[in-house]
Amino acid sequence: MKSRTVFAILGALALVASCAHTDPRPADMTPAEKSAKTRADHIALANQYDEVAKALQAKAEAEKGELGEYIEHAAYYGRQTEDLKEHSQALIRDYEEAAEKNRRMANAHRRMAEQARQ
Repeated sequence: MKSRTVFAILGALALVASCAHTDPRPADMTPAEKSAKTRADHIALANQYDEVAKALQAKAEAEKGELGEYIEHAAYYGRQTEDLKEHSQALIRDYEEAAEKNRRMANAHRRMAEQARQ
């Protein structure tokens, strides 16, 4: 009986952990930015920022799908429907803003790469 309880608790914790959202902020590449001196360094940073922006935009698109589910099947979610919709809208906004910040950082590093010496 005790082992069933332990497994049930571990399963519940795993489920909760899998539902957790990551922090939708721009990537922190401060150490790499401080050491970037050459054109190749700045291009590499720009590529990293682009990859992070793509990942954040993909998360926003996935959340838009969730929002569509909440809207389409509002009756399934009962009283929680409005909270779920607002939460999804906030996540979409945060992910898109973070993606845009990362795209701006990528563009800034491309400009720095143009100005940098070999």
